Amino acid sequence: MPTGGGKSLCYQIPGIIFNGLTVVISPLIALMKDQVDDANSKGIKAAFLNSSLSSSDIADIYNRLFNNEIKILYISPERLAIQGHLEKFKEFNVQFFAIDEAHCLSEWGHDFRPDYLYLKNIRDVFPSTPIAAFTATATKKVQKDIIELLQLKSPLTIRASFNRKELFYEVRPKSDILNQIYSYIKTHINDSGIVYRVSRKDVEITTEYLTKKGIKALPYHAGLNRDKRTEYQDSFNRDHVNVIVATTAFGMGINKSNIRYVIHGDLPKSMEGYYQETGRAGRDGLDSSCVLFFGTGDIAKQQFFINQIQDNTEQTKNRENLNKIVKFSTVNVCRRKQILEYFDEDYNDNCNNCDICTTPENKVEATVDAQKVLSAIIRTNQSFGINHIIDIVRGSDNQKIRDRNHHTLKTYGIGKDKNRNWWRSIINELLGQSIVFQDFDNYNILKFGTYAEDILFGRKKFFISETSAINREDKIEKKRSTFDSNLIDKVLLQKLKDVRTNIARESNVPPYIIFSDKTLMEMAIMKPETSEEFLSVSGVGEKKLEVYGSLFLATVRTHLSESE
Repeated sequence: MPTGGGKSLCYQIPGIIFNGLTVVISPLIALMKDQVDDANSKGIKAAFLNSSLSSSDIADIYNRLFNNEIKILYISPERLAIQGHLEKFKEFNVQFFAIDEAHCLSEWGHDFRPDYLYLKNIRDVFPSTPIAAFTATATKKVQKDIIELLQLKSPLTIRASFNRKELFYEVRPKSDILNQIYSYIKTHINDSGIVYRVSRKDVEITTEYLTKKGIKALPYHAGLNRDKRTEYQDSFNRDHVNVIVATTAFGMGINKSNIRYVIHGDLPKSMEGYYQETGRAGRDGLDSSCVLFFGTGDIAKQQFFINQIQDNTEQTKNRENLNKIVKFSTVNVCRRKQILEYFDEDYNDNCNNCDICTTPENKVEATVDAQKVLSAIIRTNQSFGINHIIDIVRGSDNQKIRDRNHHTLKTYGIGKDKNRNWWRSIINELLGQSIVFQDFDNYNILKFGTYAEDILFGRKKFFISETSAINREDKIEKKRSTFDSNLIDKVLLQKLKDVRTNIARESNVPPYIIFSDKTLMEMAIMKPETSEEFLSVSGVGEKKLEVYGSLFLATVRTHLSESE
């Protein structure tokens, strides 16, 4: 199921119904406390066991387990793999095992965790106990690996749609990346967002740049000690800062529901990684944006990392992943369609919620310009990359051109009447249509692919989307928000947020654990005055009515009386 699709309910509800203990194996130590806080706020007796606890805390957890005072226990695979630990659970009347982020079982999962392999022992120690596995990013190959490793026998397999309808997918050309990131955040200044960068150094540089510009931002990467990472994530969860700048170490470790945007300042490693990371946005179901800044220089950077991998099979796998994410970034095809097809899901509609589908689709014939590019490629023996080919077509005077006598080619300077962006868009479209391809094993040089010769010799016409040659940022028509902003009582909404903040501080939990932004927006529209009306608001249950109802209802009533 996709992020926000209800996977937690699939083990929380059985965990409540079953007579004994439900054990949830999760790789996300940083997330466990949020999950337990959320469960406890719903009246579910939950706890976690991980390395962040003191010995006395751990002893207390075991006492509660022996006394049947815990219904759901979260534990990391590393802790479960400690010798004798799994066998010890036989003392606690375990009724159900749930493996979260189960794609980690597969070496084809984007975040392979070797300790997950130990989980195959669950079936040996608990031969008749139900086992369930959940993930948001399973291809058919990963699904097969999960079933085989956990020794599941003819399991019920559910593949919900991977379509996150609330997410707007967009790819923008990468130029001055720090300023581009800042410019985007500046227009969403009150929203929570994540910025992903490829390296720790880039994370630190980006955080410093944003901070100097007045943005409340914190870094998150594996180079920070655990206490710092926990502190920074906690500040983000509690809305003390609006922006986290992170490496993929932050990929899954966040349960914050009101993240309105995810920015990728660099090309992700794979489609799985991209889907998982963008999935942090819009968990409350409200419209959110996913912006990827793409530049061809990112391809070379990723290729460098791939070349450091010693194992040939692993290298091949990573090259395949790179090819797919590059195609996603360059092809003029609905972004949502490409994502869903990657996960073996058919999607044939215009999604009306990505940059491709929301930009007027006017096709322009560009056969002659394509021929100019293809001619430059063939006349240089298909031995050079994008920038050099553009230099030839535009007639650039540089040392590399002169050293190779490329200024004497018939195609030299044939396209000097148009700028670099135009020629880059022509090449990107040629790549997207598989007319040419980049040889990633040979310095990303351009080579002929399907129909290249047919276009070069005039047997086939070449068309480019008009929007490929302009900046899509000015052309995109964003979807309207889920809520009509005219219906929301903005003053009441702020009062409700203040109440939520005060409760969160007193309870020492993130605000979204109390109520999501979506729930508060509905309250600000519906203005409930009775318990029955309060229960009809999305995200309000009997437990939250009991614990928080009086405070929020009093706020609504006071606001209404003051407005009369």
